[in-house]
Amino acid sequence: MASDVALGAAAARSRIHVRDAVKSFSGRVVVDVADLVLGEHPIEGLIGPNGAGKTTLMRMVMHSLPLDRGTVHLRLADGEELSLSTIPAHRIARHGVVKSNQVIMDFDRLTIWDSLLLAVTEARSEQPWLVLAERDVFARHEEEMRHYLDLFGFDDPSSFARSAGEKKLLDIVRCLLLHPRFLLLDEPTAGLPDDLTEKVMGVVRELAATGTSVVIVEHDLNVIWSLCDQVHFMAEGSVILQGDPQSIREHHTVVEKYLGEGHV
Repeated sequence: MASDVALGAAAARSRIHVRDAVKSFSGRVVVDVADLVLGEHPIEGLIGPNGAGKTTLMRMVMHSLPLDRGTVHLRLADGEELSLSTIPAHRIARHGVVKSNQVIMDFDRLTIWDSLLLAVTEARSEQPWLVLAERDVFARHEEEMRHYLDLFGFDDPSSFARSAGEKKLLDIVRCLLLHPRFLLLDEPTAGLPDDLTEKVMGVVRELAATGTSVVIVEHDLNVIWSLCDQVHFMAEGSVILQGDPQSIREHHTVVEKYLGEGHV
C-alpha cells in the first residue's frame, strides 16, 4: 500500500464531497449516492461489478453528466470551496480536477508532441492567430514532456500514437501535465503490460506524495490492493462499503457480489 506517502501532504490535499447525487437513464436509477467524500486519503480506489455506476459517478463529478439532483463540491487544500455541479464541464480542469478516459481516445491527426502541447496550452492561447506562441509553450514544458515520454518509452514523439496502449499512456501523460489537485483515473492500466503498469503506479505514488488527491477506478485488483490507502466498494449505484484494502478484500459482501471465494 501507499503508506509511505507523506502525512503532511495528505493533510493538505483537496477533497470532493458528493451529496444526495442521483442519475437515471430511461427511468432507471444508475447512481444514487447519499454522502461520499473522496480524497481523505492520498490514493483511493473505487471498485465494484460491471454496471455498478463507477464511471457514471466519475462523470457526474466532472459534470460531463448533469446530476438529476444533488451536489458535488470541491474543497481545496487552502479551504476554498467550489460547486463542481454548477460549473460547465469544460471549465472543471481549470480548477485542478482532471480525469482520464475509460474509453481510449486520442487526436488521430495530431502527433504525440502536438497532442501533449495542446494539453498544456492555456485556453486563452487556443486561437489560430496565436500559433506562433507554440514555441513558448514548448519551451516551458519541454523538459517535463520529455521526462514522461522517455519514462513510458515513446521513441519518436513526432509520430502518431498507434496502439491502444500508447493512446492510453498519452491520455495519462496529458492529465499529469496539467498538475492536477485532484486526479480521477478510470481504468488507467487496462491493456498495459506489467512493466508499464508498474511505471503508471510509480507515477501515481509520486503525484500523491506531493499532495494531489487520486481516485482510481480499476478492475485490476492487484493495482487496487497494492496502491490504494482506502477503497470504496460500489454496487447497484451506491457506495455500500469503505475501508482499507485488506478489510474490503475480506468483507463477505465484496466476496459475494464481486470477488468470489477464490480471490480472497
